[in-house]
Amino acid sequence: MNIEGMGDALVNQLVENGMVNNIADIYDLTEEKLLTLERMGKKSAQNILSEIENSKKLPLERVIYGLGIRMVGERTAQFLAEHFGSMDELMKATEEELQQVNEIGPRVSASIREFFDEPKNVALVERLRQTGLTFKGHKKQRATTLAGKTFVLTGTLERHTRDEAKKLIEDAGGKVAGSVSKKTDYVVAGAEAGSKLDKARELGVSVIDEDEMEKLVGGQ
Repeated sequence: MNIEGMGDALVNQLVENGMVNNIADIYDLTEEKLLTLERMGKKSAQNILSEIENSKKLPLERVIYGLGIRMVGERTAQFLAEHFGSMDELMKATEEELQQVNEIGPRVSASIREFFDEPKNVALVERLRQTGLTFKGHKKQRATTLAGKTFVLTGTLERHTRDEAKKLIEDAGGKVAGSVSKKTDYVVAGAEAGSKLDKARELGVSVIDEDEMEKLVGGQ
């Protein structure tokens, strides 16, 4: 939850003293409890409690990431928040519905479903709801211009960084993969393109440049 001041040393103390066993326990901490810890002064305790309170304002994707669901990192948490728009919608999503989210395949969808099918995890989420954490976000409707199309980026583009190009493609409904295969629809080749370009030619995959990518993204 990106709580300033709650580093490894403090977390270890909290766990060893039985004060924190899961993320929800953090929100039950009090000044009195914190002052029982080694090298913890009144001002430090107040600062930590203030930071804990501030974390309640963090967006939905941070809460999803903070749950510690296996194989759900920051990027995946962001996609989940944008796709479902709320914790409740995410919790009831089927594996098939989860796989409609960008970059989520069978293994990740199964892991998410497994997490929310566990009663103790549902109870944990409900405790977090009571603390006032953000459980609603903004559902982002991604364009469908490139729906079902898979791209691979290689080389250096003139006008876009790798991340910028990836975002453009994803926002248009496409997917960006790390390697070229028969399932690849387009390889976007920039300067000094390497082995991925060779692989694309070998497999007969369409190779396009930055201009052509921009036209496809714009639906032209």
